[in-house]
Amino acid sequence: MDFSLSAEQKQIRDMVAEFVDEEVKPRAMEIDEEDEFPADLVAEMGELGLMGMPFPEEYGGAGLDYHSYAIGLAEISRGSGGLGTIVAAHTSLAGNMLYEFGNEAQKEEYLTPVNTGEDIGAFALSEAGAGSDVPAMTTTAEKEGDEYVVNGGKLWISNGSVADTVTLFAKTDPEADNKGISSFVVRPEEDDGFVVEGTEHKLGDKGCPTAELRFDDMRIPEDRLLGEEGDGFVHALKTLNGGRITIAARGVGIAQAALDDALAYSQDREQFDQPISDFQAIQHKLADMDTKLQAAKMLMHRAADKKIRGEKFIKEAAQAKLYASEISREVANEGIQIHGGYGYTTDFAAERYYRDAKLNEIYEGTSEILRNTIANQLLD
Repeated sequence: MDFSLSAEQKQIRDMVAEFVDEEVKPRAMEIDEEDEFPADLVAEMGELGLMGMPFPEEYGGAGLDYHSYAIGLAEISRGSGGLGTIVAAHTSLAGNMLYEFGNEAQKEEYLTPVNTGEDIGAFALSEAGAGSDVPAMTTTAEKEGDEYVVNGGKLWISNGSVADTVTLFAKTDPEADNKGISSFVVRPEEDDGFVVEGTEHKLGDKGCPTAELRFDDMRIPEDRLLGEEGDGFVHALKTLNGGRITIAARGVGIAQAALDDALAYSQDREQFDQPISDFQAIQHKLADMDTKLQAAKMLMHRAADKKIRGEKFIKEAAQAKLYASEISREVANEGIQIHGGYGYTTDFAAERYYRDAKLNEIYEGTSEILRNTIANQLLD
């Protein structure tokens, strides 16, 4: 097994790291305080090829492997957890739906501008009464002539209020349980009846708008159906499985930021006439933080390797996301502890890392659901 990065992967890492250090980190506190979608940074990422990293160049993507994509997303998340979610929801969810399940015409029309960053993507699956229980969704899409009429609503939709292209899930056969769910391409500016009810005020993940959407007799052309009617549930599961690798990357990036800050602070902060990094208690915290981070990276890359090879990676993706999510919170928590009282103030980024990390344990599969998934794979 070769654990070293290729020359291309190092180049991607260094390029994104430079962008993050020069453009994102100086803005991170502002993004967190104002909670506004950083359109200028997103546009710059589009110019750098960071909005369509894992997709072929023929569709406007960067043509990178999934290792490089995970590395890039981890670096973006190191600068801003909210920006990491913007890219993950846009690419791993909306973009992947279009790439994996769209026909050639749909890819040309909708995927290409998503990959270049000209359009922003969102993935509308969750509802107030249908989070982990996807088949409980109540949004419907009724066929009328050459159109579908959509009614219902979605909740917790990352990028939902700023998206140009939304991949939407709705029931075309309400009596068929999960086999009655279909997926569609929605264009908010074109489709009458698409309503943004508002955005959530969240603990962290600032800068990425999390929207509540409503559909009032929204008519969409039949050629916006992805695949066949009834394919939507499978589309969702496959897309979320790949997306878990990138949430692991978000966790890795946040944990790296927390460790970097804690390490620097411990060497600068003095107590009893010496840097606190001289104390064994602090050294042990730093050692545990880095060990957890390195293990999370390995799980992330193992899942990415399985995906690249075309092998089954359900368990590996769930394990990567579960572990990286939980250690990102743990590492961020220790980062606050090392900062002491300062870590509990907004003058330092330590508390922001903790707030951003917590979301990893909730979205795109809660830690409880992921443990079920891992156990099911073991038992099967």
